Amino acid sequence: MGMVSTVGLVLHPQRDSKEAIDTIVEWARTRGGTVLGLPDEVGRIDCSAVAVDAQTLVNKADLLVSLGGDGTMLRTMRLITGRPTPVLGVNLGRLGFLAEIDVEDLAPALSAIDNHEYTVEPRMAVRATGKDGQMVTAFNDIALVRIPGDGLSAVAVSVYGHPFVRYSADAVIVSTSTGSTAYSFSAGGPIVSPTVEGFLVVPAAAHSSFNRALVMSADEEVTLDVLPSSGQLALEVDGAIGGHLAPGDRLTVTALRGAARVVRLGTTTFYERARRKLRVNGSAEVD
Repeated sequence: MGMVSTVGLVLHPQRDSKEAIDTIVEWARTRGGTVLGLPDEVGRIDCSAVAVDAQTLVNKADLLVSLGGDGTMLRTMRLITGRPTPVLGVNLGRLGFLAEIDVEDLAPALSAIDNHEYTVEPRMAVRATGKDGQMVTAFNDIALVRIPGDGLSAVAVSVYGHPFVRYSADAVIVSTSTGSTAYSFSAGGPIVSPTVEGFLVVPAAAHSSFNRALVMSADEEVTLDVLPSSGQLALEVDGAIGGHLAPGDRLTVTALRGAARVVRLGTTTFYERARRKLRVNGSAEVD
């Protein structure tokens, strides 16, 4: 990243980001730069950011700043998928995994970016393609989730077309390393370092005799077939509904390496965040 002249903002739908926006606008102004935002987002706030459509935002920005929590950060990463534009996550509110800094650290963080005192960490995405060619991309997870009252999520998992396992569960989750601390974690999946290039297939509340997670390499292709015994399923993409699936439907899942790039300032490590957020401590016997 050379000199940052255009900053793109992505804002949390509710949380107050005025203080952070003012800091960014002032920083850009002193450098003769521009701050861009999405119309429905910057329109809520009295600021001098220029409202542009999403396409213009991703085409023009040298740096994207996500102001919110992990959800806002995931949405920012999905916006910029496949482009080298780095994303700086600023946390408003609860401690998250993806945001690199809190609001009060914003000014020094921007100076560090000016001085090239940062690294950029590539993050992998997972992409699922349906039979109609429709694609969804997620940075945490894609989940095939049962709809209450409508039968279980019964899904056959094949690798390169070879059948491997059939799960019957509340949900079958395909998670990136990044998403290993999200839905996958609550379903009993492992904590995976974000530098691992691979993805997980994890059943939540499995009713099948085999209930273990699989770890796949980023090069492998996985097919998920919704079985005749399955109920209707909701397709969740990073926690939001991305469609519905019925028995007979098929998804092909692949990994996208380096689909987004996250700014790291070296303030905390993934393991420190995981310890705090997931309360990793260990057993009473050893403490």
